[in-house]
Amino acid sequence: MTADTQSTDTTAANDYDSPWKEALEKFFPEFLALLFPAIHAEIDWTQGVQFLDKEFQQIVREAKTTRRYADKLVGVTRGDGTAVWVLIHVEVQGEPETAFAERMFTYYYRIRDAYQVPVASLAVLADADGRFRPQQYHAALWGCRVELHFPTVKLLDYDEPERWAELEASDNVFALVVMAQLRAKLTKDVEQLKGWKFRLIRLMYERGDERALVLELFRLIDWMIRLPEALEADFRQALYTYEEQQRMPYVTTVEQAGIEKGVRQGVQQGLQQGLQQGVQQGVQQGEATILLRQFACKFGPDSAETYRARIESAEPEQLEAWSERILTADTPETIFH
Repeated sequence: MTADTQSTDTTAANDYDSPWKEALEKFFPEFLALLFPAIHAEIDWTQGVQFLDKEFQQIVREAKTTRRYADKLVGVTRGDGTAVWVLIHVEVQGEPETAFAERMFTYYYRIRDAYQVPVASLAVLADADGRFRPQQYHAALWGCRVELHFPTVKLLDYDEPERWAELEASDNVFALVVMAQLRAKLTKDVEQLKGWKFRLIRLMYERGDERALVLELFRLIDWMIRLPEALEADFRQALYTYEEQQRMPYVTTVEQAGIEKGVRQGVQQGLQQGLQQGVQQGVQQGEATILLRQFACKFGPDSAETYRARIESAEPEQLEAWSERILTADTPETIFH
């Protein structure tokens, strides 16, 4: 096996910030319940959650921070009715950052100063260096002293056998996000990474969650764990076979998630070529490929070939409608009418 196949594909930069930002917005209560349970218990969740992106971006601009982070500022209500802001720092860079604690302090005091609200700063360290564990910032001069102590969770600790078993046994959906992050950061052999990706997706299926939640979690895990193109194709084929064998109520989960991948590829192609046509072509090709695979699985390869020309020439909107109809269709003809 060559070196290229033994390690993850570094040509496509791993984007850990974006899936973390989305995961925090989609599953914020679950995030706190898993990683900061004592704080979760203090919040009145019936009052809702407010993501303060505009306010946080103002703080970032004032702090002159140029690097990108999966940081979130969230407004919640305590059990006693007090409105508080929770500042979540997720450090997902490849290497520890010496200025991390100072950045925690800078954001904390800027929020306090600008908005005059109680603030809790929480840190999630998703790097692979076990020695990097900042928990406080302090500065002093001639008897003047400032300090900030902040709760920190080191995801690397969950890689220990007992902690990992806790994640696998947890009914908290955010446990899957944490496991995907750990495997993406720590697994260097891509064959092993493919195996882990399949195992995590299968674990997600076995939880018996509703289809919408399954698709959302699938997309996040797929986003975090990136595989070289050939291995990604193998993974998706294996997963599709598993879905069929288990008679899952949401067969074609892989294909549904693949629609977004086709869209993203089309967008990237359009940007590179400077043509809007590339975007539409990417959408159409992605959805046509998905529908043809659905046909082959449900009605046989010959049926897929019979309708290939019609499918490949259809518009994206029509393909999307056909992809929904095939789930309940008894014959190919009922899909197109």
